[in-house]
Order: sequence, then C-alpha cells, then structure tokens
Amino acid sequence: MKSKKSTSTPRHGLARILSKQGLASRTQAAEWIRQGRVSVNGQVVCDPEFPVQTGVDVVSVAGQVTGSVERIVLMLNKPRGLVTTTKDEQDRETVYSCFAGAELPWIAPVGRLDKASEGLLLFTNDPQWAASITSPETGPDKTYHVQINAIPDEADLQTMLRGVNMDGEMLSAKAVKILRSGEKNAWLEIVLDEGKNRQIRRLLSGFDYEVLRLIRVAIGSLQLGDLAKGQWRVLSALELSELQSGKKTDKSANARK
Repeated sequence: MKSKKSTSTPRHGLARILSKQGLASRTQAAEWIRQGRVSVNGQVVCDPEFPVQTGVDVVSVAGQVTGSVERIVLMLNKPRGLVTTTKDEQDRETVYSCFAGAELPWIAPVGRLDKASEGLLLFTNDPQWAASITSPETGPDKTYHVQINAIPDEADLQTMLRGVNMDGEMLSAKAVKILRSGEKNAWLEIVLDEGKNRQIRRLLSGFDYEVLRLIRVAIGSLQLGDLAKGQWRVLSALELSELQSGKKTDKSANARK
C-alpha cells in the first residue's frame, strides 16, 4: 500500500484510531478489521495494528470515510440486577437492554456499577473523556446512598474516613453521614473520590455491616434526580461543562459532614 506519509504525525494502530474516534470499542474495531470491513487509502486492511497517521491516511468503514464523531454523553438510572458490560459470558442481562430500540452511536460505560447496585451510570463514545471522569486525580467525586443492616456509631464513621485495611488494600470514604435510621437499619450518604472495585461493600464489610441497597445518586454536580429507573437521557452542554470542571478538595481534609 502506497501513501505519502508525514514524518511529524505519529502513527497508531488502526483499531486504536477507530476507538479514539468514538466509532467502536477497540475490541469491536478489531473485529471489524479482521472481517474486512475497514480500508485505508482505498485498500482493505485486516490487521488491527496496521499503522495509520491521522490527518494523512483516509480510513473507511463499510465504504464510509471516518472522522471524529460528535461526543455524546448520556446518563442512565441503572436498575438492580443488570450487569455493566457489553456482553456477558454467563448470558446475564446487561445495562444495554435499557437502550433497546434507541438509535445511538457506539457508547461505553464510564466506570461501573456492580450487578446489585443501582443509580447514576454515565455512557459516552469518547474514551479519553471517560478516562478523565473515572481518574482519581481528575475525576469528580461520586456520592452514594447506602442502606445497611445496622446503625453505625460515631467511632465507626470516623474510622471509615481514616480508612481500613482490607486484604492489604486501604479503603476509605471521603465523607460519610447518617441520612436516616430506624430500629434495625440506617441509610448512609457516602462520598468517594476514587473508584476501587466494590469499594463501599468491602469497606462496610470491615465493620460487619451488610449492604441492603446501594444507589449512586451523584457524580460531581450531576444529580440522578427524578430520572425513572431504567430510563436515560442525554446530558446538556451545561451539565457537561459543570461535570468536567468539578474540583476535588484535599483528601487530607476529610471530615464528617
């Protein structure tokens, strides 16, 4: 294949280029390439790692020239019982069932909520934007409402802020408070500034608390609000701007609110 190459423009693998353009995940893009659906400068390429120069080479998928697509970000009120993945090996129902029949570009979850968790889950076709939101260094805080099978005392709340060692990993909350309590259980509001695997459930298990419900109610300034369970909507330009500009406070200044 002959094409005039620029020495100043870096080359990237073809599957990565398609993913960065928001057209598909890298795995899906690689499948398209192996199926012979993608061409570079008019010639079919079947190697997902084929080097491509953005702005120099012309990439087409199924005969249509590609380019950077407009970013889309949407929020879903994830119901309990759905798996946050595109395809589940155990054939469980996934979050994508909530988009059945909708005409949407390729989108991927921004972070995850486990099967038993509910609430605010973002999706986008922009992997770089998603990485900035999920990063502990640059992403906004996440707020959860959690029902547990006990009423924690002040000492436990303060320990959650300081952190506990669970299987060699320090887990903590940025902020925690009791929202309401009954005779045998309580609702907590927990704020995290990082997203370790099953962080809240593991943290609370260190106090022998059982999580009865776990709902993410906010990401930065973006509130779940009254969005019905299983429903979704596209974020406005203002919401995107506020979400992107969300600032973190110094974690060392943790204090119970």
